[in-house]
Order: sequence, then structure tokens, then C-alpha cells
Amino acid sequence: MHKSALLKRSLFGILLLICVLALLIYGVGRDSLVLHYEDLVYLAKQHMFLVGCSMFLALFIGLPSGILLSRKFAKRWAEPAMQIFNIGNTLPPLAVLALAMIVVGIGDKPAIFALFLASLLPIVRNTYSGLKSIPPSLIEAANSIGMTPMQRLMQVELPNALPVIMSGVRVSAAINVGTVPLTFLIGASNFGELIFPGIYLNDFPLLILGAAATAIIALALDMALAGLGRLLSPQTAI
Repeated sequence: MHKSALLKRSLFGILLLICVLALLIYGVGRDSLVLHYEDLVYLAKQHMFLVGCSMFLALFIGLPSGILLSRKFAKRWAEPAMQIFNIGNTLPPLAVLALAMIVVGIGDKPAIFALFLASLLPIVRNTYSGLKSIPPSLIEAANSIGMTPMQRLMQVELPNALPVIMSGVRVSAAINVGTVPLTFLIGASNFGELIFPGIYLNDFPLLILGAAATAIIALALDMALAGLGRLLSPQTAI
């Protein structure tokens, strides 16, 4: 049953990716793709650099924070703390970028900082929710066989919470990839270099080239994270 559902999802993802590629070729033409090939390769590397750095920071801060907030001693502080992590989603993306530019400057550093803030909440929230949703019977069983708190966390709680955590990571990655083009406005190189000039110059092929390339990265990354989730938790369909 799970294998059939996973196969259908994989085929749907591949079909969607093919549709985006077909739209890209149809919208911009083969000549335009050849003309902008070097730009696409360079901007794709820059785009993924921003996504990779900001997602690493979001995971580095978000996962431990979600774990700490799920502990009993932090129960009264959990929801107020979530509002702190929500700052990147409460403010409009352009406002976050403007604040990052004021604090850090222009270029890749403020872009990574702003993307980190935008990606943080889904990881913290899903880590917290996944750990809090563990059935009490599992916790009692782990305690009854003499597991230490760390052993219980690593061997019981995190494996059972992993599907929920991975869902948060996928949402975070989707938000991140979609927000990256906006960082072009504060001097970061990415597919925004194609999208915004395409808008200003009313150049439809250039616009669709940047938008479709961003969509392809988002789809490919989501499929990769879904595969990683299934690999780490094969008993659960994500």
C-alpha cells in the first residue's frame, strides 16, 4: 500500500517536473536557452548557495530549539518563544530584506540572514509538534526499561517524530527557494537577476526563464527531501 502510494507520488513529481521543463522550452525557445546557458548555470549555483547556507543555519538553530521547547521544563515558554521564531514570517519578505540590509549590508550575507529568518519557524514548529505528539505509552515504555533522557530522545522520540519534522523541513525549503529571487533587490545573485529585469523590460522569455528555473529547483529539492524522509523513515509514507 505504501509502496504504491510512494510510486504514484514519485511519478507525479517527475511528470510535474517534465511539464515545467516543457513550459520552459515552449515559453523561451531553444535559442534563448542556448543564449542564456552560462547565465543559468552561474545563477543556479548562486541560488543553491543561498538556499544551502540559509537552510543549514535554520536546521542548526531550529532543530535544537524545537527539541528544547518540547521538554517539560520549557512548557510555559514554548508558545511565547514561537512568536520570536515567527518574526521572519510575520513581517513581509521585503521588510525583512530591508532590515537585513540595514543591519548587515548588501550582498549574500544579508540575503542568507533574511532567508534564515523566513525558514526558521516551520522547522521549529514541526520539531516541537512532532515530539509533543509522541504517545505517552512510548515514553513510559522507554522509561520503564531504564533509558536515559538522551537515549529516549535519540532512539524513541526523534525516530517517531521524524515524518512530522521532515514535513516542516520541506515547507521551509519551499519558502526558502521561492523567497530567494527577492534577495536580488539587496544585491544577491540568483534567478532574480532574470525575473526582475524581465518584469521591468517586459521581456516575457527572460521572466519565464527565471521563474521556471526557480520552480524546477523547488520541485527537485522537494522530491529529494521526500526521498530522504522515506529513506530515514521507511515505515512511513511522507
